[in-house]
Amino acid sequence: MPFIENVSYTDLERLALERLIPALLSHGFCYVDGLLGDLAGSAVLDQVVEMHRSGQLQDGRLAGSIPGVSRKSIRGDQIAWVSGAERGCEAISFLLNLIDRLISVCASRLGDKAIRERSKAMVACYPGNGAGYVKHVDNPNRDGRRLTCIYYLNKNWNPKEHGGVLRIFPEGKSYVADIKPLFDRLLIFWSDRRNPHEVQPSYSTRYAITVWYFDSEERAQAKKRFRDLTASTEQQGSSSS
Repeated sequence: MPFIENVSYTDLERLALERLIPALLSHGFCYVDGLLGDLAGSAVLDQVVEMHRSGQLQDGRLAGSIPGVSRKSIRGDQIAWVSGAERGCEAISFLLNLIDRLISVCASRLGDKAIRERSKAMVACYPGNGAGYVKHVDNPNRDGRRLTCIYYLNKNWNPKEHGGVLRIFPEGKSYVADIKPLFDRLLIFWSDRRNPHEVQPSYSTRYAITVWYFDSEERAQAKKRFRDLTASTEQQGSSSS
């Protein structure tokens, strides 16, 4: 059943209690199919395709560079960051509001009162030339990211032909989890070292929207570390000049 605009708090609570929270606690990840339904999901897809067509997506950046290794061999996606308030992002804004409500229910039921903010949305396209993203952890260094939410937008996706599977390597588990990037699917997983993951090479244009929900306390500590490091670096620079 698609979660249309007038979805009730009770529906979200039921989804969180019966499916999302048990899966997060036992496996570290979960997904929901048919989140918006075909009409609203297609409206989100149309806006993302228009962003791609009009040249708004840029090559994804890396946190650091490795000598002799090209960026594209590590991550080959093109991205844009949006708040949802931009013109032409109305359907994306609708999606983000729904995910906000869902995560709010999950956070309260998990007793995680620190999840109170999120990132902007990262609209991403793997252009279908074999591009992927090597195995990595979203938050390896306690930067505040607590939950990763990825909404997929790919109609008629055939993993055998198109690739593009997101493979999760759950920490301490003997199995891997292969998540197909299917249209109107929402994937949620812990952002820390519990869930290393990779995007396998894509051989067709692959669209997704990702948001990260922050642990406010951990994020504040990370910002303080960054400020302290910046101040220390500037101090060293002024004393050596």
